[in-house]
This record gives sequence, structure tokens and C-alpha cells, in this order.
Amino acid sequence: MLFTVIKKNSYQDSINLMLLTKLLSSMDHVNRISIMMGTPANKDIFANSNFYTEKLDEAGPNDICIVIDSEEESIVPKVVEEVDKFLKDQSVQSKRDKIPVSMSWDSSMSKLPEANLALISISGEYAAEEANKGLDRGLNVFIFSDNVSIEEEKKLKEKARDKNLLVMGPDCGTGIIQGVPLAFANVIDKGNIGIIGASGTGIQEVSSIISRKGAGISHAIGIGGRDLSSEIGGITAISALELLSNDIDTEVIVFISKPPAEEVRDKIIDIFKTIDKPIVAIFIGEKPLKSEENIYYVWTLEEAAIKAIELSKRLVQRLVPNIDILVKSNKQKGIKGLYSGGTLAAEAAMIIEDRLNIQHQKNHDKGIMLKYNEHLIVDLGDDEYTKGKPHPMMDPTIRLEMMKNICKEEDTAVVLLDFVIGYGGHEDIVGEFIPVIKEIKKGLEEKQGEIVFIASVTGTMGDPQIYHDQVSKLESSGVIVMESNAQGAILVTEIIKYINGNDKTTMSTKQNTSLLTEELKVINIGLKHFAEPMVKYGAEVVHYKWKPIAGGNKYLASILSKLK
Repeated sequence: MLFTVIKKNSYQDSINLMLLTKLLSSMDHVNRISIMMGTPANKDIFANSNFYTEKLDEAGPNDICIVIDSEEESIVPKVVEEVDKFLKDQSVQSKRDKIPVSMSWDSSMSKLPEANLALISISGEYAAEEANKGLDRGLNVFIFSDNVSIEEEKKLKEKARDKNLLVMGPDCGTGIIQGVPLAFANVIDKGNIGIIGASGTGIQEVSSIISRKGAGISHAIGIGGRDLSSEIGGITAISALELLSNDIDTEVIVFISKPPAEEVRDKIIDIFKTIDKPIVAIFIGEKPLKSEENIYYVWTLEEAAIKAIELSKRLVQRLVPNIDILVKSNKQKGIKGLYSGGTLAAEAAMIIEDRLNIQHQKNHDKGIMLKYNEHLIVDLGDDEYTKGKPHPMMDPTIRLEMMKNICKEEDTAVVLLDFVIGYGGHEDIVGEFIPVIKEIKKGLEEKQGEIVFIASVTGTMGDPQIYHDQVSKLESSGVIVMESNAQGAILVTEIIKYINGNDKTTMSTKQNTSLLTEELKVINIGLKHFAEPMVKYGAEVVHYKWKPIAGGNKYLASILSKLK
């Protein structure tokens, strides 16, 4: 038999009522019990679980509804007594809490006038209205609540974009901003990996693996499961990419999504390509695309975490451990490329011009593919250098002499070399360079100096010089060998950017970056359970003890709002 009790004007958050339901389920003579607020959505849950009674028609959104399945009517007053005791205990505990409590938006903002985030975890039918109020007050919004219509979501996100704010969610389960956990989140070490996710548990899995393996994250921005749908168009995803692109603490970005709408995915990938930071992308359920430029596509969440950790150990610092010697010299800023292959020299010049914003040079007189300030890329296979002399692929004398000379120039930071092996070429071209490079490096060590040598080898294992042997000789002499000439050219530009201190290219943005840079100050609307960890990890929080206006009567609430 079903018994129903309505406790008028006794609003409680859903977490408390779930805990209470679990507590009372173990009472003798209680077969089943459900305790929820009398919102329309909750009444539907009562009905769908065959727990609806006519008395529930009397309940409003501010009323606690208790439905008991029992053979003993005498159990009802005992249940009510336990409910009253539980609510009293909650009230006492609330008074002991040090987190400031407010009963309205105005009160919340007066207690925390510099608030920059609202965390909303109330019934979905009211969440959009409160999110709008937060945006109107200049706050970014994190919407944990679900059951927000996609039409409302789009309006909220468009409004946020127009105000240069961020709406995370709705149905956003996880976030970490400046080390502060939002909703469902783990304790994660701080680091230089930023995460954007349309999946709460995806963010948790990747961030947890990253932390367990000794790395850390800068921020984790949840965007809500529908953000990459065709209806929403990735509004928050794009804003989040702008934020992390411009965030000085984020050096690698992980992007996690279930399969997005095709046109939205293509738009997001185009944006990836504009960001000069490594991006690890996983579209769960889709076979990964071939990695390109700065984008690394992966198949699993674990792969995403591991790849992000690998990339987070910055390429320049990893490959050039003595890079700070060049930084301190304050003079060594030049790339010197000495090539035997004309097309390879042209490719390197093209990449360097593009990545260092150097105007393209059409005049290649005397094999000079690039000459700009301290940078020089020269094709020593040009006719200027081979008149009456063997080609440098056969005789490296001219390249060796020029290399010795440029390493004496005070502005030389990086020497870029190509080695082309195969039939017709020198029988051991690398072997000619090794003693000279070692001699140069020894002289630099004695002066506590540094020049970085970067090379690529064009050839195969079947060539008489044997590709692997040539590479091994170079590496054993302290030369960084890249898989291709293009990779070598890209690396030298990264080194120069690092030396110049401008190695962080960002997307242009109007986005308000204060969410990631200023102290997090949060208006917590709904579950008080979420406020405590935010305070523990450094956020300033006011808990807005929200309940539906006008007892949940939306018509009356709309009239009251117009009277303000």
C-alpha cells in the first residue's frame, strides 16, 4: 500500500533527499520509499516508477514529497519523525558551516561582488533562468543540471559568447579551473596540460591518468554533451579553445568528444590548425584520423593522456637540454642552414619564413634561399659553388669550411644540415662532418657556450651508406636528427621562438580570460555538497540557498520578476 506525506515549503537539494531516501529505505516495514521535491519532472519520475498517488497533485516545487510503500500504516509517523530529525540535523550543520549563505542573487553578489563563476545544480526546468541571471551579472556559468532544452542551451551559449563569457554545460559533470574542482572531479596535480571535454567521465579518466603518471593539468573545461551537435555548433568548444590557446599555463591541449556532427568536427579541426600548441584529439567511437601538423589523433582515453604527457615535456627543452645557455647569451638568435639539396633548402626556407613571419624572398641569387637579419639558408649545390668543383653531396669541403666559419659568428644559435645518401654520393658523408662537429662542440664547452646542430638524412636502409648507420653517427656526436627535413625546419623555428621568448602563438580572441587568471569566486546555486571542495582548493564561495520563486508558480514568478 502507498502512503503519501507532503511537507510544505521545505525545499531541500536533491543530494540531501537521496541520502535521506537511502537512510529510510532500511527501516523495518518499509518496502520502498521515495523522497523528492514536488517539481513536474519529479512527479513524472513518481508516475513512471508506479509510485504516483493523487495526493501528489497538492505538492508544489517547494514541497517535499514522501511516498512510502508499506503494509503497516503505523510506519508513516515514524518515517515523518525520521525525516524531521534529518532536516533538523541539516539545519544545525548548515549553521556550523563557515561558507557564507545567501537567499537571493542580490544577496549573493553583495557578499561576493567580484564573483566570476556561477555553478548551477538545481532542477533542470529552472536552470536556464538562473543561468541567464548569472550571465546578466557578468558571470561565467557552469551548469551541472540536466533536462535543459537544446533551444535554451543555444540561447544561453550565444548570449555568453556575445558577452565574452563561457557557459559550461548543461549536463556538465566535471570541471577543474585553476586547480579548483567543479562538481564531479578528482584531486589532480597542477601542470601544463589543458583539457576540453564534452564528456565528464572522459575528463576524469584522462586527468586522473595524467596525474598518476606524474604530470598535471592547468585547467579542465567541460562543455556539455550537446555542444558539438549541429544545433549548438560547438559554441563553448570554440570559446574554450580560445581560452586555452591564450593561457600561459597551458602548453598542450587535450580535446575529448563523443562523435560530433560532421560539420562541427570539421570546424573544430580547422581551429586546431590555427593554434600553435600541440593538440591531442579523441572523438570517442570514431577511428582516429591521421595525425597532422600540431594535431595528434588517438583512439582511447589512455592514449590521449599518455600522448599529452609526452608532448607536455616540451620538445625544445627535451631535445635541447642546454637551451637556456642560448637564451642567456642574448646574442645567439640566428638559424644557419647549409644545404647540399636545393629543393630541401627551399623547403626549409619556406617553413622558416612562414613560422617566423618573415616576408617571402623571391630572389635566390647565389643559392641564398633565405637571408633575413641573422638567418641564412643557402643551397651549396647551386652553380655559384660548383663551378669547377664537385657537388657537395660528393665532396663536402665547402660546407665544412662554411660551417666552421658560421660557428664563429656570435649570432649563430642553430646549424641546420641535410645529408643526402645513396649511389653517386660520398661513401660516408656523415663521417666527414663528425670530427668537425666534435671539435666545434669541444671549443664551445670550454667557453660554456652552445650551438645546436640539427640534421635530417635523406635515404634508406638499402643505400650503400645505410641510413641507420648515418643517423647513429650523427646522434652519437650530439646532433639532433629529425625524421624529415621539414621536421628539422620546424624544430629550428621552435628553438628561435623559445630563445626570443615568443614561443606561444595564440588565437585572436575577445574572450574574457579572467576565469583562468584571476582568483576563482563562485556563486554556488543548488547542491551545497559542491561548495566544500571548491573552498578547500582555494576558491571563494557563497552558497545561494536557492528555492523556486513563488512556490514554483512560473506565471506568478514572471510577474514578480517584472516588478523588480
